[in-house]
Amino acid sequence: MKLSVVTPLWQDRPPAENMDVARTADKLGYPELWVGEMATYDAFAFATAAGLETRQIGLTIGPLAVSVRTPMTMAMGIASVADLTGRQANLALGASSTVVVEEWHGRARARTAKHLDETARIVRGLLDGEKVNFSGDLASCEGFRLRLDPVHSPLTIAAFGPMAVRVAARRADRMLLNMVTPQSLQRLRQQVDEEAVKAGRKPPQLAVWLTCAVAPEREATDQLLRAIVGYLAAPGYGEMISEAGFAELVEFARTRPHPRDLLAAMPDALISAIGLVGDEAAIDARLEAYRAAGADEICLVPATAGDPGGHRTLTTMSKRLD
Repeated sequence: MKLSVVTPLWQDRPPAENMDVARTADKLGYPELWVGEMATYDAFAFATAAGLETRQIGLTIGPLAVSVRTPMTMAMGIASVADLTGRQANLALGASSTVVVEEWHGRARARTAKHLDETARIVRGLLDGEKVNFSGDLASCEGFRLRLDPVHSPLTIAAFGPMAVRVAARRADRMLLNMVTPQSLQRLRQQVDEEAVKAGRKPPQLAVWLTCAVAPEREATDQLLRAIVGYLAAPGYGEMISEAGFAELVEFARTRPHPRDLLAAMPDALISAIGLVGDEAAIDARLEAYRAAGADEICLVPATAGDPGGHRTLTTMSKRLD
């Protein structure tokens, strides 16, 4: 099972610490660095800087919200990163959240599975160097071809709901899940495999972003708990967390308490249910559970509070690299 590293973009840590994570992952021999985007660095800018600051690690940019960027800008961005860094650069597509798309960007977020599907079809052609002429309901591109060299990168689609899973099965080389239990992963593995068979395709690889902290100190535990607050009441995630044994907490979250009160009610055990946390034996057991459930790749989102740059955690986990 492949291990890769995610730039964590913790909102309670200095943004520049993400470059420390990138350098550490590169030095330890991790094959891939995921570069997402939240409220600090532009993903393409950071990926280019990380590529110039490291020696060998491949770069996957995203998942980028299809409601925010056009297929042309995403394909041009990936090609730019590949050309400027000389690295393998891959693209991941996603739907993001209503807060990010509608409140932050002022864009409509609707029919996201359809938008993912149309964007994937356009991007695939652009990255292969084709001149694309495609007019969809939500995404289109007429007469554009990359002026930079084609990237021919595998395409990743982040999915969770059944319609997005269907799109990933039909269009993606890799499907990305974020913060799921092994039980939920197993169901999603079955869904994507079945949809791929219906589409006459080989099922995509399955990658999972999981928070990770080896023997965390209290501040790291608190950091990981804060990261879950916004998921407890979310459709799909709430049900999954309830199934993992935290139904009362989810019910409380859906009464919309103040985040401070919700955080105070969250037990430390929650982070182990949807992440890799604890001593090495506990983490190895969880890795095996995710492997058995169908994961092809585990993407480590390292806690950095009490472990700047996630150095201790990434070093310990690097023993498990092939």
